[in-house]
Amino acid sequence: MTEAGVPVVLATGNVLPIALALHRFLGLDTPIIAENGGVLYHRTGEQETVEHLADRRLALAAYRSLVRAGLPARRLFTDRWRESEVAIEEGISIQGIRAVLRGQPVFVESTGYATHLMQRGAGKLPALRRALRRLDLAPRDCLAVGDGDNDVAMLRASAWAVTFPSGSPKARRAADYVTRGQYSRGFVEAVIHAGVVPSPVSG
Repeated sequence: MTEAGVPVVLATGNVLPIALALHRFLGLDTPIIAENGGVLYHRTGEQETVEHLADRRLALAAYRSLVRAGLPARRLFTDRWRESEVAIEEGISIQGIRAVLRGQPVFVESTGYATHLMQRGAGKLPALRRALRRLDLAPRDCLAVGDGDNDVAMLRASAWAVTFPSGSPKARRAADYVTRGQYSRGFVEAVIHAGVVPSPVSG
């Protein structure tokens, strides 16, 4: 896609070190959105910049509230590298967590892999808008691919929204197209279906 002049922006709930490794493996030079939009990485020449778009202190205070309330909240191993949010293992009712945190300036969202606590107002869509401004683009110019509840706002704001058969119910409702294939096969199917890249010609 990049060879065809189509910029690719990674937007993930994962931590920046993992996202950056994938970014470099793929040979990308575009911004990276990590930690569900809490961290934005970009590079200009030799200058690398990391912006923090959410206050982790609020997420840590929320996590401590869960522990004091007796909920069995366990932080992910990768949480030691998080800089803007707190991610805990799935298995606790989202409704129960939200009830404990009612009135705190955080929101609670599931990615299907973890439950994330983050400053209210942050997220993938605000971070995507900020990242795209560096490319003179906006979400309405983009094809967005996502499979979790944390992707829904981004999917709804994009020109063309895609998810996979394994996407969350909310993601599937927000999508314009649900692929038949999963993961990498589904991604290739999506970009061909949207006309971003041409379909390979069988010989």
